[in-house]
Amino acid sequence: MAYRSTERTEARRAETRARITTAARELIAEGGYVAAQVAEVADRAGVAVGTVYRHFPSKSDLFAEVFREASQHEVDAMRAAIEVSAGPAAHRMAMGIETFARRALRGRRLAWALLAEPVDPAVEAERLHFRHSYRDLMAEVLAEGIEAGELPVQDVDATAAALIGAVGEAMVGPLSPTANGGDPDALIASLINFCTRAIGEEPAHVDR
Repeated sequence: MAYRSTERTEARRAETRARITTAARELIAEGGYVAAQVAEVADRAGVAVGTVYRHFPSKSDLFAEVFREASQHEVDAMRAAIEVSAGPAAHRMAMGIETFARRALRGRRLAWALLAEPVDPAVEAERLHFRHSYRDLMAEVLAEGIEAGELPVQDVDATAAALIGAVGEAMVGPLSPTANGGDPDALIASLINFCTRAIGEEPAHVDR
């Protein structure tokens, strides 16, 4: 029947597209965007170069899709860590920061690609969108803490933006202590202390 043929065709297209984006993400995680040339992506995905371009009109389109998927995964992980944590806002924020930081440390090259590597405008637009997502997530926690009387009144958007910028710089920026072999656990503890003090709360104790 025609509709079954169409379903099979669409399923194959979706599976091929997924293989392409997975291959691109793996290459980016290994060597950054410069390592994810279309020919290398096609080879790893097991398809022809022309097949890549049938799914993605340009390399920018491919990278934007990969960035969107990878960044959403990271935002979702951070949100999950915050939402499953009980206790005051400072503790929930600390759990979100720790999750963000540990995931970045486990995948340093991908974290650099997502947060700071120079990219073309299409990918930079996606990056800005997800920076807003991280900021909004932090702002939600801050607003809840203020409403509960746990935190002093403050501009939650400004504070959240400052926190996200500080965490990103400390984790993957050129000034990151981990760039010279610093202790990751000590860095994460320092980040949590800094962030909790910055929002007007004593350092949160994070269970390990």
